Amino acid sequence: MNVEAQDAGGAGRGARLLVVEDDPSLQVMMRYNLEKLGYAVDVASDGAAALNAVSAARPDLVLLDWMLPGGMSGLDVCRRLRALPGDNAIPVIMLTARSEETDAISGLENGADDYLTKPCSIATLDARIKAMLRRMNVTYDELRFEDIVLDPTKHRVERSGRKIQLGPTEYRLLEFFMRRPGRVFSREDILKAIWGENIHVEIRTVDVHIRRLRREINAPGEADLIRTVRSAGYALDNTPD
Repeated sequence: MNVEAQDAGGAGRGARLLVVEDDPSLQVMMRYNLEKLGYAVDVASDGAAALNAVSAARPDLVLLDWMLPGGMSGLDVCRRLRALPGDNAIPVIMLTARSEETDAISGLENGADDYLTKPCSIATLDARIKAMLRRMNVTYDELRFEDIVLDPTKHRVERSGRKIQLGPTEYRLLEFFMRRPGRVFSREDILKAIWGENIHVEIRTVDVHIRRLRREINAPGEADLIRTVRSAGYALDNTPD
């Protein structure tokens, strides 16, 4: 896939995408370019990880590679997604190097909403994503917890009315927690969610970015809403220790 990023042009969409791709370099590039366009991006490297990611945080759209390791193909994942309970089906765009018409038909018949043959440009992929989200009438409401407000469309964070400037990793961390308030996540959970499964990052890197996040969102006299749970991990929580 040609993953050279185009100018975002103010397209801070805020939609949450799940990229299911087993090629580590392509996974990293897709995530980088889609986040540059304003999307929030989770990643998974195989079918089981994709289903776990959907269970943990329902995405607005799934970008699904056909060929996956681990005995579960993209078609299998698509069928599993279509069998999930609930009225709001998750839109799926299947990405594959298979270019035969019969392959496209097979993908669509197994539940995919759209089908793109690799390689394709990020601009083409972005256009398909936008069209699919419009069709699904996906909206991106502000996230609120206590006095913190995160606007995923404008990529903006405020606390008690003051604007907070966050780095990309700290922003992803805060959004991750705000979509799951009160839930405790281990460092391993956070590494997989924020950096991806195929990125080799030291476990203590999580602690470094948590400290940075705390420093940015906590003004003097304000409660620290990121709770450290000893021997377990971290949570966004207003419960005193």
